[in-house]
Amino acid sequence: MELRQYGRALRKGWWIILLCAALGVGAAALVTLRATPQYASSVTWFVSTPAGNGTSALAADQFATRRITSYVGLLGSDVTAQAVIDKTGVDLDTSQVASRISGDADLNTVLLTATVVDSSPERSLLIAQGLATEFGKIVGDVDPIGPDNVVLRVISGPTLNPQAVSPRRTFNLAVGLGLGVVLGVVIAVTRELLDNTVRQVSVLHDVTGETVLGAIPFDKSARRSPLIQQDNARSIRAEAFRQLRTNLQFFDVDRPVQVLVVTSSVPHEAKSTTATNLAVSFAESGRRVLLIEADLRRPKVADYLGVERAIGLTSVLSGAASIEDAIQEWGPGGLSVLGSGPIPPNPAELLGSVAMSTLIRALRQDFDIVVIDTPPLLPVTDAAVASKQADGCLLVVRYGKTKRSQILSALRSLRSVDSRILGIVLNMVPANGSDGYDSYQGTYYADPDKAGDGDVEGTVASSAPAFKSKVQ
Repeated sequence: MELRQYGRALRKGWWIILLCAALGVGAAALVTLRATPQYASSVTWFVSTPAGNGTSALAADQFATRRITSYVGLLGSDVTAQAVIDKTGVDLDTSQVASRISGDADLNTVLLTATVVDSSPERSLLIAQGLATEFGKIVGDVDPIGPDNVVLRVISGPTLNPQAVSPRRTFNLAVGLGLGVVLGVVIAVTRELLDNTVRQVSVLHDVTGETVLGAIPFDKSARRSPLIQQDNARSIRAEAFRQLRTNLQFFDVDRPVQVLVVTSSVPHEAKSTTATNLAVSFAESGRRVLLIEADLRRPKVADYLGVERAIGLTSVLSGAASIEDAIQEWGPGGLSVLGSGPIPPNPAELLGSVAMSTLIRALRQDFDIVVIDTPPLLPVTDAAVASKQADGCLLVVRYGKTKRSQILSALRSLRSVDSRILGIVLNMVPANGSDGYDSYQGTYYADPDKAGDGDVEGTVASSAPAFKSKVQ
């Protein structure tokens, strides 16, 4: 995973990081609020060994310094705890008292400090007072050099810190925030690593080896108004379909596409919307266009356009109606529509029939462009069968939803019947962000009132960057 991928993972997962940070702070705050406050009392001794019997004062201090380490351990012993209990009468057993006492010594000095931490400030001070009184005696009894050779003098305390030493609110909240951010980053990066979908045109091209002919931006209003004619004519979505149309027109001038199959790998990739708007876009350019609703399992085109589907493709293929009776005109342009007709029990057989081949040959004489909307490739074979009747196939891939394995399986299905794969359309791309539609197009914008279809250079330049013309 490259550095820029980490950056993209963090940008896309910012809300995860923010959520985890908030949860971390919340958890730390809850733990802090529920924790019992702890109070500390302390007492400090000056440890010395009297000089004498030929021993210098320096040697005595060095000897005392070496002994202090042992005294630190002695502070938390059962012997000390029992002596404190006997002196103060505190209502705790030896293990409880010992667990409340800790010792500390600076080995560069002869100072020994004991700290007593307890939930009760009064009891904390009481135990520290017991230590101040009894610990010197305990050292004299325990140390083999005898009580006359070791002197512990209290130089500070016992004193009680009036402020609770625990919980440390600021520290706990900072730790909670830090752990939350780290957890959020880990989740965001892991999510990116495990994401098997396609979110970039360049990645889609690298994975498939196919030309990416366009990127269609996501528009939340498309569910309510799926047709680009219902949009502002200069909306980025409408412009994206014009760019796709131009890319198809100049894809291979030696082998122009007249009959085009539009399909997808799996359902819910908006391939019917793509086929419909592509046909509308071709009709806008003045061509005679026929849109065939060949998704005979879940037809949607007739609903989008508001045309009748009772008589349609299946009616013509079965001989129940003529092509003239089944085709309907739509809109002010040159768009004709052939609805699905009654849903048949054998869609794949109908699409691969001699009658279908005969129909396509006849339609080539009457229309400049024929766009065929077919079912997704992976659930059924209809699209692969229909693609044999066409000049090429366009595969629609949904941004962030279609898995790479599904795309590759769909392409294998098309290649297995020697279908001509024109390219791929990345659909429903977010408008903004590092992988957004804005990053796929240039700064050039063709004004439909001033630039016609002949303005090829500007239109192609602003399309998806992976577009590669096959003009030699």
